[in-house]
Amino acid sequence: MTPRIAVLDDEPRLVAILEMVLRRSGHEVEGFTAPEAALASLAERRFDLLLCDLKMPGLDGLAVLERLRALDTELPVVLMTAHATIQTAVAALRLGAFDYVEKPFDNDALLALVARALDHSRLARENRYLRAELASRHGTAAIVAESEAMRRVLDVVRRAAKSEATVLVSGESGTGKELVARAVHVQSDRVGGPFVAVNCKALAKGVLESELFGHERGAFTGAERARAGLFERAQGGTLFLDEIGETSPDFQAKLLRVLQEKQVTRVGGSEERALDFRVVAATNRDLKREVEAGSFREDLYFRLAVIPIHLPPLRERRADVLALARHFFVRAAAERRPPLAGWSPEVEAFLLGHAWPGNARELENALERGVALARGPRIELEDLLLDGPEGGGAGAGADEPLAGWLDRQAAGRIRAVLAESGGSRAEAARRLGVDRTTLWRWMQRLGIVD
Repeated sequence: MTPRIAVLDDEPRLVAILEMVLRRSGHEVEGFTAPEAALASLAERRFDLLLCDLKMPGLDGLAVLERLRALDTELPVVLMTAHATIQTAVAALRLGAFDYVEKPFDNDALLALVARALDHSRLARENRYLRAELASRHGTAAIVAESEAMRRVLDVVRRAAKSEATVLVSGESGTGKELVARAVHVQSDRVGGPFVAVNCKALAKGVLESELFGHERGAFTGAERARAGLFERAQGGTLFLDEIGETSPDFQAKLLRVLQEKQVTRVGGSEERALDFRVVAATNRDLKREVEAGSFREDLYFRLAVIPIHLPPLRERRADVLALARHFFVRAAAERRPPLAGWSPEVEAFLLGHAWPGNARELENALERGVALARGPRIELEDLLLDGPEGGGAGAGADEPLAGWLDRQAAGRIRAVLAESGGSRAEAARRLGVDRTTLWRWMQRLGIVD
């Protein structure tokens, strides 16, 4: 795309010269001698750069720049002046000018400055596009919210993203706490920085401290070299602390100090490192009750829950069930050959009637299972609740959680088809209507060895 440059100067001869010089360099140029006309055109059309005279009757260059910033905060502006002073340069830069050039100017020097400004404009456009693309995949736009309860949640997420305050996301397992944490990060000014996630429950106390705070060489057996912790790796971005309610009182005290001071001392070290990070924590516990029981520090709770966000379980937001199911179906069925047409009315009744104790994660697994095991052109109820060789019938395992029972049925179906196919994964995948990669992923997940 040819760069488009606007030139504004009250001297028509200078405008004509600049148009000629810039067009010879391959740019599209539109010249103006009246500030109001230039501003009107800048508001209506896309430009990549404005060259603007500083001293003009009526509106001067600084006034034009100030008016322009109300229309476009990113368009680079180069001011042209025969009377450059430190004061005017400072004022221009404070208003967001890219640079200024003194008259009379050398054409080569001007073109070099124009090239730098256009690079800045191109990078700004790419940054806007990438941020929009990232927001569509990981921001609030990626979160299904048909129910009023989830719409209120997303409203809080958008407002929280604009601040630097610590966020505590609570809710049952499978409600999408990490999805919300990522949305807070993606829609914040920290989107250019890293999003670092850690499951506090998955790591032992000593390992968790080393993982988060880092360690120096020789800090413990096996520490053969110094290692930066996750707080350091989250510099300029967001650190997501999942399952924060599972941590020990000793660790909570150390974490509180880091959050208060924004400084980290590595395990085995003495140097305090000042860092810039934001923390989003998550828990499936009721931390208020944990505080009352004495198992979670009250001061840390209030430090984390500056902005509390609670995700309601799926059973309390029935309006989201079918919308989520469609979302999971489209994703799971994208590579299904032959393609599926959807699901039967009986499946839809099941989706709406089930309590979903595993929340969105259980629903996603059910749809992925249905897509993988569907025998016909759509998912039928028996594709979700199969009576395989290990199933024992619909009434078996009445006290068993549905997710585990369904996995057991799926494992039975896959083993049976593999046996019928003589152990050929390619043939088994064809009979099941999935590709070999999907079949392999299911076998890995269900612990099936052929």
